[in-house]
Amino acid sequence: MRKGKIGVQMMMLKQEVEEHGIYEVMRRISEMGYHAVEVSQIPMTPEAISEMQRAMKDFDIDIAAMSCGLDDLSPESKYPDDTLRHDFDKIVADCHAVECNILRIGMLPLTEATSVEDMLAVGNIFEEYAVRMKEHGIDLYYHPHNFEFVLVDGEPLIKKMMEQTSALGFELDSHWIWRGGFDPVAVIRAFSGRVRALHLKDYRIGLIEDEELMTRIGYDVFGRIEQFAEVGEGSLDIPAIIEAGFESGCDYFFVEQDDTYGRDVYECLQNSYDNLVEMGYGEYF
Repeated sequence: MRKGKIGVQMMMLKQEVEEHGIYEVMRRISEMGYHAVEVSQIPMTPEAISEMQRAMKDFDIDIAAMSCGLDDLSPESKYPDDTLRHDFDKIVADCHAVECNILRIGMLPLTEATSVEDMLAVGNIFEEYAVRMKEHGIDLYYHPHNFEFVLVDGEPLIKKMMEQTSALGFELDSHWIWRGGFDPVAVIRAFSGRVRALHLKDYRIGLIEDEELMTRIGYDVFGRIEQFAEVGEGSLDIPAIIEAGFESGCDYFFVEQDDTYGRDVYECLQNSYDNLVEMGYGEYF
């Protein structure tokens, strides 16, 4: 068996955590068969850390990745997770407390996403923090979306960000690569050695069910029918994406679905799990 584990991106479960607690949520996903998680958009309070430690012991849960931001969104609005600028020592302590050695930046600050120069400059800041994190035994990863695939001199900006850094890793996302206009398999292979973690996220086109949209003609309609699909329920070649991940050094593959469109989140995760087992990846849970 190759090294690798399929888990859950817990951003999907933040409402469940708020209502029932992180221990109970981890119990439920472990009963489905998931035993690795990436924690995101869940406040890392002392109680949450304690409950995660209990879940690690009781349910054999691997806290595979933790999350952070670079800075708060504004002086009045805090980033959903802790930030490198304000909470560096706390982030390191939290990672060590749950035996986690992957830390990921969930998004580039949108205030810095209006120019190529600013985006590349932020990439260099990420690199500085990546060097500092390695001193504590933690790999820092950046999670791009679709806007980082804007073309610069014929190449996607994210490739230039990769080329100007060395310590920083990249947590690629199959759905966002596709929406950025590129083949996920080719991009994952191009980042070989820099991608320990990968988001398994499918893509589909939905129906125009919004009554307001039905009465309008405009390009905004086309964007609204692009959907996040359960893994195996969309048009992406998931087995090819997973195999490219293995070839490129991925340790973890996190199932993620940004919107479930009214479906129960646990049903969606079960659906993705069942499809991945059917594809032949059951031994990686």
